[in-house]
Amino acid sequence: MFLAIPFPAISPEIFSVEIGSFTFALRWYALGYLVGIAVGWWVIARAISNAALWRDEPPMTRAQLEDLATWAIIGIIVGGRLGYVLFYEPAYFIANPLDIPKVWMGGMAFHGGFLGIVTITWLFARKHQIALAQLADLLAIAAPIGIGLVRLTNFINAELWGRPSTAPWAVIFPGEAAQDCPQWDFALGACARHPSQLYEAALEGLLLAAILLVLAFGRGWLKRPGMLTGLFFLGYGLARFTVEFFRQADAQFITPDNPWGHVIRVGDWGLTMGQTLTLPMIAVGLVTLIWAARRAPKASTG
Repeated sequence: MFLAIPFPAISPEIFSVEIGSFTFALRWYALGYLVGIAVGWWVIARAISNAALWRDEPPMTRAQLEDLATWAIIGIIVGGRLGYVLFYEPAYFIANPLDIPKVWMGGMAFHGGFLGIVTITWLFARKHQIALAQLADLLAIAAPIGIGLVRLTNFINAELWGRPSTAPWAVIFPGEAAQDCPQWDFALGACARHPSQLYEAALEGLLLAAILLVLAFGRGWLKRPGMLTGLFFLGYGLARFTVEFFRQADAQFITPDNPWGHVIRVGDWGLTMGQTLTLPMIAVGLVTLIWAARRAPKASTG
């Protein structure tokens, strides 16, 4: 028997209330989004209240920030849902279009939510005549916090787990799907998997947030519009691309002759859907960093 960690018995629901035939449940997943947005709002509020962080003056007011929070919620939900529909289950939702709005049934894609945020950022900047690069930088320093929290809730929900592993920190996730490990030697015991949700929470959330916040509040990078945005794109892209080597691919892409769920294949080498969707983010991050570095003055070291 190898060393592995049993999955902790945590209910996906924090509490539920029944009112007649209707049941209201607050789930950790929803709470992760709510707390992430609230903490992100607080970080941006701190940034725009400190004029010393900016080359000239903060790009937006507190009233505009409150308006932006509403726009962001809409962009995340609509973009995340449509991204899941288009990238992961198009055939199902073409056959069942009335299920598209049913976000409570599960099914949100980060890349779709990201495109939703990009869209509302551009529209919001145009409406309020805010410099797009500065607004994007504010969202960049706020986003990793929410990303990390949502990845933690993915772990609590026992979803989006990793590939089978005999690492001592591997987790035995519950459920028939998690225990469906065709190449696993069950003489070792139950199938254990990489807790890839925690890898993502650490890299895309904690580490990326720490780097961006230090650069924004301690190294003067808010005076160099676009730099933090480019670093966010690049950092998230590299983190997600790396974790995909340990994360189980989506079931619809896995076949007997394609056990790793590659959507682009060259012989035994290939890329998952997550890696494929992340490559443009890495490219945009590099281009944005180069563009911002060429047009901005050197960062303050004070």
